[in-house]
Amino acid sequence: MSKIESRDLSGTYKNNIENMPPSSKLVYKVLEYKGFLTPKQIATESQLPPRTVRYALSRLKDENFLLEKFCFKDARQSLYGIKDKHHSSIKATVNS
Repeated sequence: MSKIESRDLSGTYKNNIENMPPSSKLVYKVLEYKGFLTPKQIATESQLPPRTVRYALSRLKDENFLLEKFCFKDARQSLYGIKDKHHSSIKATVNS
């Protein structure tokens, strides 16, 4: 991939985030700084209601910004993290 293609892809990625609702942007930033979290942890960190967190996660998932992993501590929940700007690798590591 050339530098021009890379820049275009990053610009598109940024535009997609800018067009998201404020709650989705906040959840994205929390995941960017904290790494993989459960929805409950995201609600605690962002101080958003659980329903809003679920909505934000669904919007981010629809736009292909999220990675979802199995949570070994609580099998009823998933861990969510963000993909990098090129949607090819993990941006953050799993929190213990």
